[in-house]
Amino acid sequence: MEKKIKDLTLLLLYLTSWKEDDIPKEMRRSWKGYPFEILDELTDEDFIRGSKKSKSVYLTENGISEAKKLMETYLQ
Repeated sequence: MEKKIKDLTLLLLYLTSWKEDDIPKEMRRSWKGYPFEILDELTDEDFIRGSKKSKSVYLTENGISEAKKLMETYLQ
C-alpha cells in the first residue's frame, strides 16, 4: 500500500503541475499538499526538489519520466 501511495502522490504532483519560465526546461512546479513523509521519499529518489519552507516543489526530469510511466499503469 505504501508504494501505491507514493506512486499516486508523484502522479498527482505531475498532473497538477505547471511550467514556469524561470526553471530549467524539463522541470515543472507543483503545490506540495501531500504527506511530508511521502514527499521526503520522493525527494530522496530525486523525483522532486524543493525547500522545506516552500509551498511548492519542482518535478525533476526523472520525476516527470516516472510519472508518465505511472500514467500508463494507473490511467488506462
